Amino acid sequence: MSTVSSPSRRRWWGLALIAAAQFMVIMDTSIIGVALPRIQADLGFSPESLSWVFNAYVIAFGGLLLLGGRLSDLLGARRVFAAGWVILLAGSAVAGAAGEVWLELTGRAVQGVGAALIAPSALTLLMMLFGGEPRELTRALALYGAAAPAGGTAGVFLGGLLTEYADWPWVFYLNIPIALIALAATPALMPAGGIRRGSPDLLGAGTVTAGLAVAVYAIVRAPEAGWASAESLLGFAVAAALLGSFLVIQARRRNPLIRLGIFRTPNLGAANIAQLLLGAAWIPMWFFLNLYLQQVLGLGEFAAGAALLPMTVAIMLIMIAVAPRLMARFGAKSLVVAGLGTLALGLFWLALVRADGTFLADVLPASLVAATGMALAFIPSLGTAISSARPEEGGLASGIVNTSYQVGSALGLAAMTALASSFGASRTHDVGALTEGLSAAFLGAAGIAVAGALVTGAALRGRRAERGSGAAADNVAA
Repeated sequence: MSTVSSPSRRRWWGLALIAAAQFMVIMDTSIIGVALPRIQADLGFSPESLSWVFNAYVIAFGGLLLLGGRLSDLLGARRVFAAGWVILLAGSAVAGAAGEVWLELTGRAVQGVGAALIAPSALTLLMMLFGGEPRELTRALALYGAAAPAGGTAGVFLGGLLTEYADWPWVFYLNIPIALIALAATPALMPAGGIRRGSPDLLGAGTVTAGLAVAVYAIVRAPEAGWASAESLLGFAVAAALLGSFLVIQARRRNPLIRLGIFRTPNLGAANIAQLLLGAAWIPMWFFLNLYLQQVLGLGEFAAGAALLPMTVAIMLIMIAVAPRLMARFGAKSLVVAGLGTLALGLFWLALVRADGTFLADVLPASLVAATGMALAFIPSLGTAISSARPEEGGLASGIVNTSYQVGSALGLAAMTALASSFGASRTHDVGALTEGLSAAFLGAAGIAVAGALVTGAALRGRRAERGSGAAADNVAA
């Protein structure tokens, strides 16, 4: 992928816009968490349907990321990037102004569609801007990578701030001025790119999105309906059939949404597995940690969001200042395995939370350990997944790795929600039972992180990076 010929300062301003885009699309998965009780009261959501305020976004986001990556390759990353901001703006306006359940869910799904166009095209644009300079690419990936978990954690804080001091619609309206600024800056800062021949696989995109939606619905419903009930078994069967059909469609189409042979590329599949399991462990952690802070420790909306800021600071510092140096010295494989192992340790520690605990004793040290693990594992697995693909499939590789993380997030959260409910988390008025359920979710997420470390250690090929080159370009999979 060619590097854009532009002044250095302008290129770094372009990176700032790309990082802001990644921050926004991930923040939109978490910013509604603190606001959910007020949304439920105002719009009349049932306890069962309330979770779809989160799921409608994540499923549209994760399910359509591959299509977004493919469109970036065909139509040009800058065009798709701009279109994504327009769609995100429209969805945010609808979600904020919604007065009924169906309209709120529609707005959230439209937001997810916009995010599915922004995320892979942003990563493609980053590679276009920095792909020819390994050292600068390492720094650019570090800044970009820090924006994702920072957005997830900051979303909880901003959601609490806006909900407590303004009102819940502002968690959606916040996107509108940012989208307008991004649209105004895109023509000047982003490389244009070209148009390639081909057609998007809309049937494949619809099939994989529907399969993911049914799978999440079946997992969320299973504790209440019964894991072996006819409803659950039918849901899992339909999800498997849809996802299986997606693979068949991809194998037979001349211009598939995803070329299945891409997974034969060394390290690409293993790096995507690492991202999937990382999302499946990390997202349930911050989701249930927020519940513990509010429902067990009794913190208010703003205080609960502020309590997660130390994690955000730790993640950004480690990703920007520490992870690139460690990658250059030890290679990506070692860092991914160590990061997932450290994340597991932090989650095991969080599983010891008490009903009469405190933030300083039960949350702060364990959350910082978990944040360290996330920061160490994210950059090398992301960079390996992107750089392993052929240059002309950069958008596809970006879509795959973003899909892996988002699908892992959705399925991991659904599974840990079911696990927490099975151990008493649904009894919100019984603090002891609630704490036991949250502890089970932390323990389950720790198991996912351990599985990620083991699988990555076995599947990811390792070699020592050339001194000083970090994770960029061909050396990112070191």
